[in-house]
Amino acid sequence: MSSKHTPKTGIGYSTEDQIFVNGMNLVDDVMGKFTFTDFIYLHLTGARPTPSQSALLDVVLVTLMEHGLTPSAIVTRLIYHSAPEAIQAAVAAGLTGVGSTFIGTMEGCSALLDEMLTAPEGSQLRARAIAERHRAERRPIHGFGHPIHKPDDPRSARMLSLAEQHHVPGRHIAALRELSAEVDRAYGRHLTINATGASAALLGEIGIPGNIMRGVALISRSAGLVGHIREEMRDPAARHIWGIVESTIPYEREQDGE
Repeated sequence: MSSKHTPKTGIGYSTEDQIFVNGMNLVDDVMGKFTFTDFIYLHLTGARPTPSQSALLDVVLVTLMEHGLTPSAIVTRLIYHSAPEAIQAAVAAGLTGVGSTFIGTMEGCSALLDEMLTAPEGSQLRARAIAERHRAERRPIHGFGHPIHKPDDPRSARMLSLAEQHHVPGRHIAALRELSAEVDRAYGRHLTINATGASAALLGEIGIPGNIMRGVALISRSAGLVGHIREEMRDPAARHIWGIVESTIPYEREQDGE
């Protein structure tokens, strides 16, 4: 006889005069005692962070918040221009761009690091196999390369340095460095560890599961996109962006059969 699953939640509930989140009283135990970053960590892991865990999560959130006029910011500005009464729609539209090409690649990099750390032959040999596999299949390696920052992404070195200053276990950082060396060897040139690669290592060090790391990027980018909307209110750019597209992409309809 099969038992029926009864869903439950341990995140939060309210009474007439109290609010509880993750087993804590919001008013008495959290407000004024947790930073926003602390509370994010608690919400994702169910545990109160150590000072080092909170500091490194904060580093990742700050690093990923803003990237300039990237696709997600452009989409947010265009949707805000179309529907200024719905800021939430503009932010939501921008967040759909946090994927396997931009920002969300920390998830893929984390999977590679986990593959290395659990490989029976050892992390270095698995790193070599990963690099050679991606090279042979002509697939990008998540966490490596950048179209602008060359030869190295200045954010990554700082992020890894800060992590080491906080004396984290270091297994994910060591794996990332091993993978970097094997990527350079396989490709015959240097590919920088980018910010999402460093983010994957830092989040792995503080116990954030790989399958939720993209969520950290979403939290961070939400703040960045709200900033773009605020600038769009003061100094509109969306109509100008639209005009550039109209003037530079001609209408040329192909004839049938061509």
